[in-house]
Amino acid sequence: MRIAVLSDIHSNIYALDAIIDDLRKRGADLTLNLGDILYGPIAPRRTYERLMEQDYITIRGNQDRQIYEAAPTEIDSNPTLQFILQDLGTEPVQWMKQLAPSLQITDEVFICHGTPNDDLTYLLEDVSSGHPQLRPNHEILGLLGTIHSKVILCGHTHIPRSVCVSSGQLIVNPGSVGLPAYADSEPQPHSMETFSPHASYALVDRSKEGTWNVEFFNVSYDTDSAARDAVARKREDWGFYLSTGRAS
Repeated sequence: MRIAVLSDIHSNIYALDAIIDDLRKRGADLTLNLGDILYGPIAPRRTYERLMEQDYITIRGNQDRQIYEAAPTEIDSNPTLQFILQDLGTEPVQWMKQLAPSLQITDEVFICHGTPNDDLTYLLEDVSSGHPQLRPNHEILGLLGTIHSKVILCGHTHIPRSVCVSSGQLIVNPGSVGLPAYADSEPQPHSMETFSPHASYALVDRSKEGTWNVEFFNVSYDTDSAARDAVARKREDWGFYLSTGRAS
């Protein structure tokens, strides 16, 4: 089984189109979308419409929830969220509400956005230093909890990574389709950076012998247009992230 893994599109239609084109050439039996789909100052509605043309299995992320759970006070203080809600309309919001937070895809494959039980927690990375560092083995196992699937696919950090833990489980984060870097203040101030503007995704392939191979792909696309759209909506920070893959 050959599985394409996408995550963290963040309304970036330009990056998504490039990934779709690249994936069409490579082929996959199944494509999984791990959430944080439409939040961003680029093209939420167009991204939704493009995804509706695809046959992807999709779960929600923390910023999908943010769109439909936001209180009026949060919306009033967040121009980006105001734009997203105005651009989307009703149908995409209802679609996001019915998405599961995690899914067991096969006996061997489990997907989540952050950890199996929390879409706000990074499964593989500790950011207490301000930058991502791989968690110790025991911490990762603790965050997996009762999930014993051989392959766990997660997103949220935007950092492509493949990790084997002592339980024999393989954990893969495909990186971000649409946002290669960002800075955040929660759970403490930190930056996530790939140092490249490319759109990222992964292919996870089960061999005839039952082992799993992982390939990461970095795809070039029209970053100038994506950054221009973000800056036009007064998100100069996103414009920089998209153009450089750096948070500062």
